[in-house]
Amino acid sequence: KRKKNFKIEFEKGEVNQEKSILEATGKILAEDQNIGLKIETEKLNLNFKDKILSSNKKSKINDKVEKLSVGDGLRAVKFAEVVVVLLDAAIPFEQQDLRIAGLAEREGRSVVVAVNKWDIEKNKQEKLRNMREAFHRLLPELRGAPLVTVSAKNGRGLERLNKEIMKAHKIWNKRVATSPLNIWLSDMVAAHPPPAPNGKRIKLRYITQAKSRPPGFVVMCSNPNKLPTSYSRYLVNGLREAFDLPGTPIRLTMRSQSDKNPFKNRKKSQPSKLKKHL
Repeated sequence: KRKKNFKIEFEKGEVNQEKSILEATGKILAEDQNIGLKIETEKLNLNFKDKILSSNKKSKINDKVEKLSVGDGLRAVKFAEVVVVLLDAAIPFEQQDLRIAGLAEREGRSVVVAVNKWDIEKNKQEKLRNMREAFHRLLPELRGAPLVTVSAKNGRGLERLNKEIMKAHKIWNKRVATSPLNIWLSDMVAAHPPPAPNGKRIKLRYITQAKSRPPGFVVMCSNPNKLPTSYSRYLVNGLREAFDLPGTPIRLTMRSQSDKNPFKNRKKSQPSKLKKHL
């Protein structure tokens, strides 16, 4: 069977957790055992069933190269398709964690959040509830991204982590047909009409998906430069909920119909003087 390839990055803001990242990744792949690991290099190629995963992380870190390692991680995000942000349950959502997740969103990468060392957490339910609230508050543009609790020590939660990674990659590649998109747009406009600057209502005419990886949509409308950011955010949140697009960046472009008119600003041709003789 031909293996399906895509790239995944395990990223951690605090570089002293690299060993746990490698341990967790190794646990995921325990069934296959077909692991190519080079400790002194950044590249880690891993096989899981019919998928090939890779991780750009170093297992040996010292203070002198800490800044370089963080820089490598940020650059690696640009070449990933799914980014797994690995948090420490004791100190989640530090500045570097948020920086990596924010960069992944800006680069259009799908994001999965994994919380390590869950085996030693005492107040699990309260901690999980607080972490989900904090994630939605700090990174609203990644609303709905899966948050998976794992333990690299005993391997719990890692099978579920793998499933969420595969699901995130599928959503990242998702395409939506034009017909249901336009039915959805009509309902959204009816529920909350666009503003009317200077007394003239902005008209949203139709929507189509222009790309995937990540999903990108184009809305043809009048006066797109006058549509406030808050209304675009309203539409993005609606797309995420209506078409099951949690945790993946969504690109929404507002475009004027006149932008695509090849005859715009072209003078009308004068009728030929010979026309009356024909």
